[in-house]
Amino acid sequence: MEMAVSLSVSLFATNSIPSPGGTGRCKYTGQSVRTLPIRVFTVGKKRSPAVQLLVDEYASKLRPYCAVEDVQVRSNPRNAREKEAQIVDEDMAVMNLIRPDDWVVLLDEHGTDIESEEMAELIGGAADKGASKLSFCIGGPYGHGSKLRERANISIKLSSLVLNHQIALVVLMEQLYRSWTILKGQKYHH
Repeated sequence: MEMAVSLSVSLFATNSIPSPGGTGRCKYTGQSVRTLPIRVFTVGKKRSPAVQLLVDEYASKLRPYCAVEDVQVRSNPRNAREKEAQIVDEDMAVMNLIRPDDWVVLLDEHGTDIESEEMAELIGGAADKGASKLSFCIGGPYGHGSKLRERANISIKLSSLVLNHQIALVVLMEQLYRSWTILKGQKYHH
């Protein structure tokens, strides 16, 4: 569900992100924002050491701002032969880890395209919706299942390009760090 609204309208009112081209400034910049722990669920096979090094680097950069948990979910946990069965198994594995009061952000190639300031606004505003944690979900090789899609509060994309789950994770971790520097009015962003 995409809506053409300006950045001044809360993106949480309709579970959608404002369209690009807004003010270019996050409404929470410089304000006190309730910090929510972040969990990042990534469905996939064993992670490369180089990717893990980058994830760990950004996780350590994020820790002064919020607690962050990197959760790896095994791809095809029951060794299903059919694609549809694999998607269902991965879907259930992630759903079993999500709590009822999590604000769930689905990362999907068909999600809403957002700018860094809008990501910061998403992070800054999630606590206002009564969430206790922010959960970002990166799907496996065939994407997300129907239960997770239904459960998600919002679906976003990191790029117009389709990204491997390991690359998507590195991009997400960097954008989470960038978002916090935007929220705090620090110089990393520009």
